[in-house]
Amino acid sequence: MKLKLGIFITIISISVILFGCGENKNGKEVNKKEEESHEVGEVVLSSEARNKINLAYDEVKEGTISGTLKAPAKLITNQDYEAQVGSLVQGRVHEVFVREGDFVKEGQVLMHVEGLEIGEIKAAYLQAKASLDFTKAAYERQRTLLEQKVGSQKAFLEAKAEYEKALAEYNAEDKRIHSIGLEHSDIETNADFEHIAGVLPINAPINGIVTERNVVIGQLVEANTIAFRIMNISNLWAEGQIYEKDLAKVTGRPKVEFTTAAYPNENFKGKVILIGQTIDEHSRTIKVRASLQNINNKLKPNMFGELSIPINSSTKGIIIPTDALVKEGNESYVFIVENDSTFTRRNVETGIEFAGMREVVSGLKKGEKIVTKGVFFLKSELMKETFGEEE
Repeated sequence: MKLKLGIFITIISISVILFGCGENKNGKEVNKKEEESHEVGEVVLSSEARNKINLAYDEVKEGTISGTLKAPAKLITNQDYEAQVGSLVQGRVHEVFVREGDFVKEGQVLMHVEGLEIGEIKAAYLQAKASLDFTKAAYERQRTLLEQKVGSQKAFLEAKAEYEKALAEYNAEDKRIHSIGLEHSDIETNADFEHIAGVLPINAPINGIVTERNVVIGQLVEANTIAFRIMNISNLWAEGQIYEKDLAKVTGRPKVEFTTAAYPNENFKGKVILIGQTIDEHSRTIKVRASLQNINNKLKPNMFGELSIPINSSTKGIIIPTDALVKEGNESYVFIVENDSTFTRRNVETGIEFAGMREVVSGLKKGEKIVTKGVFFLKSELMKETFGEEE
């Protein structure tokens, strides 16, 4: 009995020793793994490493954002400085006086259009005018006679009625000639009732350059034919796009500057005249249009460039030092301070850069602590770990 008890105790002792040894070994392995493992995007530094690189931290703050928005833009014509010119009645081109590239003044004759309808309109006007002159004279004579008490009331009233009728017909014909672009001088000068020339002068409605000529002598033109395009480029529109997130930064009608690669050392001054009312569903941008004074006509429609739009002075947002930001391709990130030895990468969306600061649109909150110095050392450590994991 004593012998069996001794053997049993010995077996238990050996088992305890073996189990204990295994537990210590496994415990050391577990602790080692815990020391080595941490989340992806996390950097753990020893106190020696921290002292060597002179890390600095700061709390994320909200502040006033200043500076300018940069918006890619394209130059387009000012619609108030562009004209399409044609005949309002059918006819054939009789003469053309300008060519593409010519500068024309408002009222200058561009071409003559000849047609039967034009002659009929002129003749109707001259007949109405002659009738008006005749009835007016008869009316005034009857009024004088009535005032001298030698005329009759009936004759006066009849003359008055005829005059008023002639006046109404003249006014209608007068409006008709003006509606097709004729002036009194175009009809009444050297007017011949036996032969009324059916020629309509087509005049330039604005000052500008003829950018298109689409007619030749003898061509039949209709009321919808665009014979000429005239463009005045002394004022142009720069149309750009800003992101939806930046919409609140632009208020009122701020003054802007336009730059283009064609004139890299020049800034063209302008003013915002329109902020769009709809957001593009694909790009999440909104249209901004500025009016530019085109000094010496250097700028040309369809040029590309960049608009610099000043930000509303009351714009607030999250701002961080530019040195705290790391850029990799299309991504930007900072290092969040978890504790004195642990730092976590966090992607952020950035906005305006100004005076050594950068706006953060999303990814950070006020009061969080970020690394402001030593970020590139942390980036190197993070890359080492990434490469190590890949191996």
